Amino acid sequence: MPQISPTAIGVPYWRRMALLTIAATAAAMLFGGVTWQSPWVQVREAFGVSLVFTLCIVPLVAITMRRVAPAVGGRFHFPLDWAILIAVMIGLALVGSIVAIALLRAIGYIGPGAFGEWFRGSLRISLIMTLIFGISGTALEAMRARLDQTTLALRTKERDEAEARRLAIEAQLASLESRVNPHFLFNTLNSIAALVPRDPEGAERMTGQLASLMRSALDTAGSPTVPLADELKVVRDYLDIERVRFGERLRYSFTLDDRALETPVPRLSLQTLVENSVKFAVSPRPEGATVVLSAQMTDGYVRIEVQDDGPGFGEAGMPTGHGLALLEARLKMIFGDRATMGVENHSGGGARVWLNLPVEKK
Repeated sequence: MPQISPTAIGVPYWRRMALLTIAATAAAMLFGGVTWQSPWVQVREAFGVSLVFTLCIVPLVAITMRRVAPAVGGRFHFPLDWAILIAVMIGLALVGSIVAIALLRAIGYIGPGAFGEWFRGSLRISLIMTLIFGISGTALEAMRARLDQTTLALRTKERDEAEARRLAIEAQLASLESRVNPHFLFNTLNSIAALVPRDPEGAERMTGQLASLMRSALDTAGSPTVPLADELKVVRDYLDIERVRFGERLRYSFTLDDRALETPVPRLSLQTLVENSVKFAVSPRPEGATVVLSAQMTDGYVRIEVQDDGPGFGEAGMPTGHGLALLEARLKMIFGDRATMGVENHSGGGARVWLNLPVEKK
């Protein structure tokens, strides 16, 4: 599908057209019978005539094809698009030849009655030169357009990948900051210390959970996504640790569709959602809150919801810079428009955050 590269317009484009004009002039001289043995006077005369024809045809073709080729290429497919372009080039060759002969007639090089003879004599060369250089020039610009589009796509992809890595690192740092702060560590270590004399196995289990949680948070070299089953293990470790701290104030449950467990999810994404509920619904309230996590397969997507019966988000909604906003940006970078996220206050009280993630086909 012929296209003219937008970046070809301007000085570089017209520099190429100037080179094409010189090449076409030289080719026209050769077709006219000029050789290296021809007298200088004949060479000079042939060069002048060929240059007039070339200057009347090449710019006309260049200007017209730059506008016509994209329009034709956008509406017709091969070979019809090229058939139309060749017909346009033939028409331009006829018009350019007439203009060139009229100029030669105006300066007195051609006699009053020689117009028809010159037109018939020059038409074959004009058509051949126009088609050769017109087709090759249009094809060259089409290839340049594809190269420009490919280069732009690669640069955009590299930029998006770099942005995705930046967001992933920020998310990991934010999650790490919430976890590796003195309060969390001190509370966890105190809980472990309290369990040692009365429940050594529980203390050992909690130590392993803390190690697993820290390992996941520190794994900056891993893939940006993990299977849902792996992410759920991180969530369970986190909730079990916080359950020791909050006791019966933290209540949670899982409703899971086994078919969804292999679905890739952003690393630490569900942990971010659950941590949000613990921070804003459980911690500040004496009665605590219940956190419910569900994952269901539906129509090529996995619907994941984290709901609590806390105070909700309030009228202002989710604040700027919130960890959930960062998660939403990560979803867009990883899945594009295929993944969606929503935040809402539940009608029965509390907040609900949901994710719709695509099921990757194996």
